[in-house]
Amino acid sequence: MSTYEPATSPTLYFIGVTTGKSSIMKVFPAWADYLGLKGAAIKGIDFKLHDDPSAYRRAVEFIRDDPLSMGALVTTHKIDLFHACRGMFDVIDAHALLMDETSCISKRDGKLICHAKDPISSGLSIDGFLGETYFADNDADLFSMGAGGSTIALTWHLMRKSRSRNVPSRIIVTNRSQHRLDEIRRIHEQVEFDVPVEYLLAERPEDNDKVLASLKAGSLVINATGLGKDAPGSPLTDAAVFPERAVVWDLNYRGDLVFLDQARRQQKERSLRIEDGWTYFIHGWTQVVAEVFDVAIPTSGPSFDRISEIAIQAAGR
Repeated sequence: MSTYEPATSPTLYFIGVTTGKSSIMKVFPAWADYLGLKGAAIKGIDFKLHDDPSAYRRAVEFIRDDPLSMGALVTTHKIDLFHACRGMFDVIDAHALLMDETSCISKRDGKLICHAKDPISSGLSIDGFLGETYFADNDADLFSMGAGGSTIALTWHLMRKSRSRNVPSRIIVTNRSQHRLDEIRRIHEQVEFDVPVEYLLAERPEDNDKVLASLKAGSLVINATGLGKDAPGSPLTDAAVFPERAVVWDLNYRGDLVFLDQARRQQKERSLRIEDGWTYFIHGWTQVVAEVFDVAIPTSGPSFDRISEIAIQAAGR
């Protein structure tokens, strides 16, 4: 999408790679009805991975200047868009400054605002399926494959010194490129934590297999690479062996989820708990919808449960 047509109704944009395939295209209209957002629409803007910075700037400029363009959710391009457009924002929230990313764009009182919602939505998701004392109760590691914005956010949530004993025994982050590892290390250095952290270059899936083999029982293993959704495949080979009683989380909920298939084949033998990215999807989108349209959306309780039910029905899950 290189040229942009002015919005004819209040519009939320979804900046990603394959936005048309996302369940949000069916879910958002149902949410808009429930939330009283009359006439609100959603529209996708697809970019190539690591697209030209000028492409990101054109999109953000359009959203800024178009009266009925309310804001955007950004996925996949969170770090690249932030670096390309940082100077265009009137306000950058504290999480976005720390994470060096944009996951939400909103407008308020004539100002263009950059937010990073991932630290909130990933924390809600993790605490939701793990429970709030999992790492205090279990001597377990955290292994996240992929060093992008999602891993930056979820490691921030789990590693902070303020969590006391409720932190992983160690954190291992792998990535196919060194510069992303250098960036996440730089961000971690601004966080107060005592957890041992390893930043490992994993150019091949076999490299991740080796890390997997070193993990303690009960460890949290995360596919945060986008493989399975934004690109085909898995960060692991089919020979990889998950730790016993591991919690296996794919941040994706759609696509050819090879990583989850690999885990499911070992689920019974290794006593695995398997989670896809659906709850993360719900929290991520509701945080952005609340911000962009300035509406209150609870993160738990009957109203949140109803919002979740509406999403399941609309998406046909």
